[in-house]
Amino acid sequence: MSSIPLLVDSHCHFDFAAFDPDRATVWTAAQGVGVGQLIIPGVAPDQWQAAAQVSAEYPGIYCAAGVHPWWVKDLVGGDLSANQRDKIRDNLRQTLTASPCVAVGECGLDKLVDGHFEHQQELFALQVELACELNMPLIIHCRKAHNEVIALLRRYRPSAGGVIHAFSGSTRIAETYINMGFYLGIGGTITYERAHKTRQAVSEVPLTALLLESDAPDMPLCGRQGERNSPQYLPETLRILAGLREQSVAEVAAQTTNNTRRLFRLPDEVG
Repeated sequence: MSSIPLLVDSHCHFDFAAFDPDRATVWTAAQGVGVGQLIIPGVAPDQWQAAAQVSAEYPGIYCAAGVHPWWVKDLVGGDLSANQRDKIRDNLRQTLTASPCVAVGECGLDKLVDGHFEHQQELFALQVELACELNMPLIIHCRKAHNEVIALLRRYRPSAGGVIHAFSGSTRIAETYINMGFYLGIGGTITYERAHKTRQAVSEVPLTALLLESDAPDMPLCGRQGERNSPQYLPETLRILAGLREQSVAEVAAQTTNNTRRLFRLPDEVG
């Protein structure tokens, strides 16, 4: 067992219904291949408690709380009033301070989502402000909105940094985030040979800036399209990343694990 690299899945929706039938079995299987810790991101207020319950039930699993851009439209409807914004902020702040959350998020911007992009921007700014106030790291979702995300992060400069989840940009964009104190979440995207830009970026940036993630049950690896993704497949992403960087699996495993624990202030002990 000692020869298996110890890994941390920095982003896994392990509370989602897709894992309800066999959550304990999947976690045992993940631990069997070296995944000793896992972080469940938050997506919406009605999900935060479920994430906290799963993290309480399984040693080594931690949770975050935030409003994902995909859930913004359902949460605020057609208009976002000042009163509504304040209620969301107060609810989120209470959740972050009253439960064992390790981060603010998953939050961010997504231009591919139908709805009012300005509402996404308002709630993202609200969450970055909270992260600054509470000195907590951010878990950031970004699709087709790097310019807006970078501008907002430069405006607030969150001291605890965070991670750009499911990073799929160029080396230049990667370096911009890294220079602001952010890590890059690396998952199933790099297992696809067609992802030339992202594969090149993860091979060129410092290993000290990378985290491993599954994004399970989403983001299936190449060869597993159409299947439920799982944290037990994280070693496959590790092997691809090590190959792209021409570094040993052990070295990449050790550094990405240290990076994740440092960012989210996780204990060194598993469980």
